[in-house]
Parts: sequence; C-alpha cells; structure tokens
Amino acid sequence: MTTDNAVIDHPARRLVVALPQPYDTAREHYETLVPETDFHRFFQMASWQATLELAEINAPHGFMRYHRDDITALMAGSSSPWKATQYLMGNHTIAERMFRHDPSVMLHAPLRTLLYEDPDGDTKLAVDQPSLLFASYGNPRISEVGRELDALLAQLVTLLGGDVPPQL
Repeated sequence: MTTDNAVIDHPARRLVVALPQPYDTAREHYETLVPETDFHRFFQMASWQATLELAEINAPHGFMRYHRDDITALMAGSSSPWKATQYLMGNHTIAERMFRHDPSVMLHAPLRTLLYEDPDGDTKLAVDQPSLLFASYGNPRISEVGRELDALLAQLVTLLGGDVPPQL
C-alpha cells in the first residue's frame, strides 16, 4: 500500500479594499457587476464552445456569482452588529484552464469574497489574492491564470470605485 499524501504550505494575502459607497449600495453595485450564474442555461449547453460563449455573456467583467450568503441575516440576534455578505465569485471557464492540470485548484475556485461594513460604517471588500493561491500549485500554467484573475479582480475593484492595491 502506498500513500501519496502531501502537505503544502502556501502564502496568502488578504486584500481589504475600501469602497466609496454605503454598504447596501455597494452590495447592489457588486451584484450588478458580478451577475448570478445562470446554472440552468449552463447545464443546457451542448458543447464547451457554447459554454465559453455563454460565459462571455453571463460574466461581462470576467466574474459571476455562484453563491451568496447574507451573513447579516445569519447572525441576526447575536451580539455581532456587522453588515456582511459573502460570495463565491469566479468563472468556471477560466477555472477549467487550471483544473485540467490539477483538480485540487478547485479548493480556491471560485474565489471567496466578503463585502462588509466596518466599525466606522465604511464599506470594505475582502478577498485573498488569487495569484498567490494558485502559485502554490507549482505549475506555471496555473500560475498564469492566477495572474489573469488578479487583473480581473483589479478591474472589478476599479469598477466598484475602490483603489486597486499595488499587489494586484
């Protein structure tokens, strides 16, 4: 019996970006820029090419939402007063370009993002930097896609009115 266990330490960098809009407005703006995934239509696609074409339509800025958790509602009644919404955001047609090399990349795809209101009432977007997550797989083709995701994230931050961190 052989075991191919591996333990991989990897760096992560959390980016926390201040957004100029109040939380509720920023959330609506985020959800417009990162539209909900149309799972029903994707499941009907007859070919990968058709899937790629639909992704271009469904994700006009590169990303779509796969899941949303209203953390504020989940924490209702607790002593935690924060407004927060958590998202799984990504693009499975981009993720496939990594998945073909190593299926474990799906630990980090889609990306997990959090939109929240801090104690001063300022709105923040938090996300781990994609290129660092995907560089940990030790494959230059996966790393290249991670850098592409950094660029798409920088574009999203700009569209949300935030200042792009220099690390992106």
